[in-house]
Amino acid sequence: MRKSIVAIVGRPNVGKSTIFNRLVGERISIVEDVPGVTRDRIYAEAEWLTTKFNLIDTGGIELGDEPLLVQMREQADMAINEADVIIFIVNGREGITSADEEVAKILYKSNKPVVLAVNKVDNPEMREDIYEFYSLGFGEPFPISGTHGLGLGDMLDKVIEYFPTLEVEQVDQDTIYFSLIGRPNVGKSSLVNALLQQERVIVSDIAGTTRDAIDTPFTKEGQDYVIIDTAGMRKRGKIYESTERYSIMRALKAIERSDVVLSLIDAETGIIEQDKKIAGYAHQAGKAVVIVVNKWDTVESDQKAMKDFEQKLRVHFPFLDYAPIVFLSALTKKRTHTLLPQVRLASENHVKRVETNVLNDVVMDAVAMNPTPTMNGKRLKILYVTQVAVKPPTFVVFVNEPELLHFSYERFLENRIREAFGFEGTPIKIYARKRS
Repeated sequence: MRKSIVAIVGRPNVGKSTIFNRLVGERISIVEDVPGVTRDRIYAEAEWLTTKFNLIDTGGIELGDEPLLVQMREQADMAINEADVIIFIVNGREGITSADEEVAKILYKSNKPVVLAVNKVDNPEMREDIYEFYSLGFGEPFPISGTHGLGLGDMLDKVIEYFPTLEVEQVDQDTIYFSLIGRPNVGKSSLVNALLQQERVIVSDIAGTTRDAIDTPFTKEGQDYVIIDTAGMRKRGKIYESTERYSIMRALKAIERSDVVLSLIDAETGIIEQDKKIAGYAHQAGKAVVIVVNKWDTVESDQKAMKDFEQKLRVHFPFLDYAPIVFLSALTKKRTHTLLPQVRLASENHVKRVETNVLNDVVMDAVAMNPTPTMNGKRLKILYVTQVAVKPPTFVVFVNEPELLHFSYERFLENRIREAFGFEGTPIKIYARKRS
């Protein structure tokens, strides 16, 4: 289930970045008392009353023909289009300006829920001066102070009122949803076309052709799938086109909706640091992962070369040691038939449940083979193990003292569980709890 997206919008110098930093709890956006400092959208996860959502800070909307203003307007427009809820920030010290009215007109056309926040209301006496903002047409204005953190709770209460209907997404439990992620021009769209055996996605040698996530349902050997193609993700400093900057948020949204994520690697250019960061998004989200080495037709593709490349992947991606690796060529369609069986296996393991008695037999046998560690004269005692969740499979180990379960021994238990039950393609999580 995807997180809702909230965009902070307003003309320049109304305090959007200060409010963004308050809501995400750290100083991410550059804050400077000069209009236009925040030129690009900045993204982060925020949380209010246990509800998590993605927050976008935008450059101020300002009309004009100067190139910078045009780019800022484009950035804000894209954020508005992708947002589920918009926080419209105005300056309580300056009152309504013509620029505020122009922003309001843009927001009317979006047909999105808008929460109006009057910033820089730093003392109670100023609250009486906010009533003029009713004329903007967005209902009750919320007086806030980004600098002092005042009034943000009431504003967020209103924002999350719009979330319940947004969060519900009907998903067929028998359908496998999988997305393709990777830096631009690794062949994601070509692979989509190869799997579908038709030209459903535009394919181009120009990096960044795919701007949006595209859902395409299909059936193969009796299994229903939905494939989500996404725009390529680049390093922040390597992004030049404004439309590409938003591809990361769209790709993250696609990952959230996926059961399985295909992390594409370009065999021709090899492994780069950005590949690790992109794959890390899927791992951190707890999704099943299949590593796909595309363009294998462009390199020496014998068994030894394949084995050598696989070893390199295991060295560079130690956090994905559970992920199967598929070598193929989307262009020639060579070995593409080997991909969907791995996707299906990873999806099945992602929802696999293990019977408690069998699980405990395996864990206790592991403990007998490799006794639990001691720390400060205390020995770890494993009393009971149970699986508490799927997607990903999650296990709780009840022990005498949770701090005695060292990471290395936790890893040992994970390896024994994998040896016994498989779980290829999916991460598993283990938590230590003290039995009450």
